[in-house]
Amino acid sequence: MEKERLVLLKAEIEAQLDAIAEIYLKIDLRKKETGPAAAESLGYQLHNLYCAFEDLFSMVAAFFENHLEDKSRYHSELLKRMTLSVQGVRPAFLSRNSFVLLDNLRAFRHFFRHAYSYDLDERKLRIVLEDAEKLRPLYRREGQDFISKLQG
Repeated sequence: MEKERLVLLKAEIEAQLDAIAEIYLKIDLRKKETGPAAAESLGYQLHNLYCAFEDLFSMVAAFFENHLEDKSRYHSELLKRMTLSVQGVRPAFLSRNSFVLLDNLRAFRHFFRHAYSYDLDERKLRIVLEDAEKLRPLYRREGQDFISKLQG
């Protein structure tokens, strides 16, 4: 691996981890509010949270090997790919626990993007929020572990 490219990837990963942290701060503000408008605002930030994770994983996939052939399953396949350690290429980015939490966020993001005529169920939104909160202590550690393993 070219050292310069690896240094750039590390910087990009760290910047994206910071962007994810910023979204978590917005979630902290939104989760204190109640009512339909507050639920929509929180839902939007949870949608953004998954999108930020997906951008991170796309960055990793583009750097290494991961060209996904089946575009209809791109989102789920990209997420699964991040759990794989590819011998001689890269370590796994995600633990199984993080994968499950992110897969739930992915499903919510899909629903949110296509829920034009539905009101968000605040009870279900709280379940998604719980998963996002469980992911919070894991994501930066796993990102830093990934970087450390790359540096060898």
